[in-house]
Amino acid sequence: MGQAPSTHGHGYSPGASNRFHDHHHHHHHLCDSSNSDFHLLDHTAEIPDECLALIFQSLPSADRNSCSLVSRRWLSVDSQSRHRLALNASSSLSPDLPSLLSRFDSVTKLALRCDRKSVSIDDDALSLISLRCPNLSRLKLRGCREISDVGMLALASNCKSLRKFSCGSCMFGAKGINALLDNSSSLEELSVKRLRGINDGFAAEPIGPGAAAASIKSITLKELYNGQCFAPLIVGSKNLKTLKILRCLGDWDRLLESITLGKNCLSEIHLERLQLSDFGLIAISKCPNLEIFHLVKAPDCSNLGILAIAENCRVLRKVHIDGWRTNRIGDEGLLGIAKNSANLVELVLIGVNLSSASLTAMAMNCQKLERLALCGSETIGDDEITCVAAKCVALKKLCIKGCRVTDSGIEAFAFGCPNLVKIKVKKCRGVTAEVADWLRARRVTLSVSLDADEVEPEAATATDYSLDLPPIGHAPPTTSNAAAAPRLQNKSRLSLLAGRALVACSFRRLSNANTSSNP
Repeated sequence: MGQAPSTHGHGYSPGASNRFHDHHHHHHHLCDSSNSDFHLLDHTAEIPDECLALIFQSLPSADRNSCSLVSRRWLSVDSQSRHRLALNASSSLSPDLPSLLSRFDSVTKLALRCDRKSVSIDDDALSLISLRCPNLSRLKLRGCREISDVGMLALASNCKSLRKFSCGSCMFGAKGINALLDNSSSLEELSVKRLRGINDGFAAEPIGPGAAAASIKSITLKELYNGQCFAPLIVGSKNLKTLKILRCLGDWDRLLESITLGKNCLSEIHLERLQLSDFGLIAISKCPNLEIFHLVKAPDCSNLGILAIAENCRVLRKVHIDGWRTNRIGDEGLLGIAKNSANLVELVLIGVNLSSASLTAMAMNCQKLERLALCGSETIGDDEITCVAAKCVALKKLCIKGCRVTDSGIEAFAFGCPNLVKIKVKKCRGVTAEVADWLRARRVTLSVSLDADEVEPEAATATDYSLDLPPIGHAPPTTSNAAAAPRLQNKSRLSLLAGRALVACSFRRLSNANTSSNP
């Protein structure tokens, strides 16, 4: 491929007299030249730069960095085709930014991450990046605590082609986000996590849609103390399709009601550990295009809200419900889903106690169901699993975790669920490795995963699925509560470390005592 011809003067020459003239002298000269040509030969010389760039793009970052050192051409092709860049955004990066951005002048996707123990880049560095990379379409900021509203304003002014922006553990506030929204008419995705600059109580500046009102399609809010200031943005984004609100404090019922007052395009909603009741779920039921719905650890939600969603959102395809073992969501809500969700292909139930009645209805009415997960339920046993095996004909993947299932229930899949390709069983005390081997022998094409060696002494509880976060109460958060949560977490961590240190110290003393007692 791309091999160059032999150099002039060493090719084929007709005639015996020329061929054997001064044989020894030409023999040594030919060997030396051939070795030199072999080392200088570039087998990629005939490959176009565009094809070479495609090859580089398929390589891991480390290999690509090595390739850029092979030749000047490879360095140039790599630099011009490197559209994605991830940098350690500590302050030590700032002096190298000019040369770095000169080399990679075609970057459109940039990730800047700084760890907690380091000082991050500041506003000047971000301003330089925005000037040298005006075509940025994606930007991710993690732990860049030295960037303020001033740096965000510079970014928004210079990078007007941004389509995706994500930030986490940063210190700028509502003004910085508003500057971005006011100048980014092409912004489609916004993700905000642990934004410390908006933790000023209810006096925080509202965050509006700005120029992104017509373009933004996805909003993710995660672990915010004052996430309600994003209400104007959510309500004003008329083409919003995906909304994810995860572990944010405050009352969210009113916000959801205001979102669904008019026409909306929402097709995917994720709600996790929120102060949310059935009023919020009833508001969500006014989203006729809803296809994906996740409800995780919302203790005030019940069958009433689930029924409202099931009866009004008839195109549901994926439903995840973590009932947190509150027994407020059960057969009644699931029967509503089974009756009205003919397009359902994925169902995940955690901490939800249901019976064969709802499972039978699900199997009969949801003929397209391909993926099913049943976790941490006290009422799911062999009868319920046998029902799944007998009636869920389209099922391809099944996960059972922390349920009262035995070998008898698993044996039903030897002949049930003809389309099943994978079954995973975890933390089920009654299921043994023998039945897993037996099932593999019966169905060779079926992937059987069993953690028989890791089974807990008791079935899974709600704590198996809980997150290490401060509890969410019914009252708005106060400054003292917000400050107390980290102290409690640090105290528990210090206690754990102290316990480990005590054990290690005891072992050292015992070892020293044994050593001194030996002659």
